[in-house]
Amino acid sequence: MERRLPPWAIASLSALGLVAFWWIASVTIFANVGSGNTKAIPSPVQVVQEYGNVGFDYYLTNFSVTLNEAVQGYLWGNGVALVLAALVMVLPRLEGAVMQLAVISYCIPIVAIGPLLVLIFEVPKKGEPSGTAIFIAALSVFFTTVVGSLLGLHAADKASLDVVHVYGGNAWVQLRKVRVVAALPAVLTALQIAVPAAFLGAVLGEYFGKVETGIGPAMIIAQQSLNSPRVWGIALASGAIALILYLLVGMLTRLSTPWAKGATV
Repeated sequence: MERRLPPWAIASLSALGLVAFWWIASVTIFANVGSGNTKAIPSPVQVVQEYGNVGFDYYLTNFSVTLNEAVQGYLWGNGVALVLAALVMVLPRLEGAVMQLAVISYCIPIVAIGPLLVLIFEVPKKGEPSGTAIFIAALSVFFTTVVGSLLGLHAADKASLDVVHVYGGNAWVQLRKVRVVAALPAVLTALQIAVPAAFLGAVLGEYFGKVETGIGPAMIIAQQSLNSPRVWGIALASGAIALILYLLVGMLTRLSTPWAKGATV
């Protein structure tokens, strides 16, 4: 019988291979990449050294603000999406309008509404979350959650819905008794996908200015000072945090809906 490596071993080997390729490439084919005397692609050692140079407080201060914005945007965007999806099940005529709203929110260029949001929301004080970043984070998750929730709610068993109807249950009772349970796997999957989207939306919202603390302004300052190890360090830390949050929500999904994978409760 063919023996396969466990998933964690495959992931570890892949990560080591990627770091090794990055290290070798940074001192060979990408050694002279960058304008002037700037080494645009630093080695892993340089990035790790930069982590030590700036200290933990630097990352804690900036990431705490961006995470605050991402969490608020995540809750607002997903909350509105779930309410509208549930409302469609009670009032089916609203489905077309809700879907159009979701598509519009997905198609609006962020670079087009960003400057308008900066004018609408007040300038945050240093260390406070940005209203612009929260709004863009909410906008980034709205479409995915609306579509995923509606697909899950529509996937409810017809026979179960008919049983509720026969016993006098209306659309609201069908929603609570049947549709919500059937939709949980799809809804939780949409909420998992929304985690990195909210984080990215918060970072993009900080790029529009008038924000003194956060990942966005930290990367802008590092970029303007041509500090490529710090830019890479912030980017890698952002990706790691987004991945960890994504995996945590995925774990919650598997624990909450074991029937979706054929597991026994």
